[in-house]
Amino acid sequence: MNLGIILETKEYEKAWNAFRFAVTARKKEHDVKVFLMGEAVECEGLTHEIYNVDEQLRKFAEAGGEILACGTCLKSRQLEGSETCPVSTMIECVAMVEWADKVITF
Repeated sequence: MNLGIILETKEYEKAWNAFRFAVTARKKEHDVKVFLMGEAVECEGLTHEIYNVDEQLRKFAEAGGEILACGTCLKSRQLEGSETCPVSTMIECVAMVEWADKVITF
């Protein structure tokens, strides 16, 4: 199954759970894409003593998951994309939704 995840928060526990879900879906051999929007573009490098978002994000990428980061959201925060979280567009977000059998938002 193709799963699209739209993540709109950098709140530690919610973002951590979104990536845990994505990692679990990859382990079950689903194709998964995550689109980071709004403050979620700040998830790379986000750590907490209990909810290590960056660790789950990296596990997801290592499991073959694809992460896209909203370019407008990055720009408004004076951030740039990275190899793990490349700059993307709303056109690519729409394409992900069209590709997905199911879309989940966090």
